[in-house]
Amino acid sequence: MFPYPYPAGPGAALTVEGSRPRVEGDREQEIFDATLQVLEEVGYDRLTMDAVATAARASKATLYRRWNGKVALVIDALLSQKGPHEVPDTGTLRGDLLATFCGVGGLTDHSAVATFASVLTAISRDAEFAAAFREKVIAPKAARGREVFERAQARGELKEGVDLDLLAPALAGICLHRLFLMGLPPDQELIRRVVDQIILPAALKDPHQIEN
Repeated sequence: MFPYPYPAGPGAALTVEGSRPRVEGDREQEIFDATLQVLEEVGYDRLTMDAVATAARASKATLYRRWNGKVALVIDALLSQKGPHEVPDTGTLRGDLLATFCGVGGLTDHSAVATFASVLTAISRDAEFAAAFREKVIAPKAARGREVFERAQARGELKEGVDLDLLAPALAGICLHRLFLMGLPPDQELIRRVVDQIILPAALKDPHQIEN
């Protein structure tokens, strides 16, 4: 659906090392899972540290020992989600796009899309969250998406003069438009059609490279 350097680890940029006891390992992941659960249920605007503490069976003080507020906690929870950390290399642009957008964390991953939907209003209402979300969550995803096209360009698949800044986010943009404005959730067949009928004709030097 649906990429910039990551911090050294979840919350690294938001925690002063050695200043407070750390929540780590399995317990940290339990808190992240609880955060994502509350986020999906009520959305970012209504999420509170109290609600996460209850869902995680932790005290609010435990959360504040590790995170200074819900912006830091939600961003770290989003970064903890499972998904590809390397761009699939299938040898073709088409294969890479299908593997990237139809896999875990992609546009057909219901949980990942639902989580994204739960923070949409916050992007326009909470400037602090929006800045952190764009830098730490969206930027790395956008970078991975662009890498697919840069690799195809290096293989000689792309037309001369293709604008990667426009083309790289187009697939996600089309699918998310259909989801949020038209109520049509993306599936593998939709992604295949968008890739074959829109992205590849715009990108490829040789139209015969488009597979059916």
